[in-house]
Amino acid sequence: MIPGGAEWIIIGGVVLVLFGASAIPRFARSIGRAKKEFEKGQHDGARQAEQREGEEVPSADDPEERPTA
Repeated sequence: MIPGGAEWIIIGGVVLVLFGASAIPRFARSIGRAKKEFEKGQHDGARQAEQREGEEVPSADDPEERPTA
């Protein structure tokens, strides 16, 4: 059940009353920073996966293929 237009207006009014007008820009800014950090993590993870793609990973079932320390 997704809220419609009127419900969003009511939710926004309640948030404004509870937190005040000055808290809303700070909240939006923190959401933007979190989104940017998440996207950076996705990009870094994809880059690391591409780098590992060429490396051969030894099988856990075959002891001869395991690297010795």
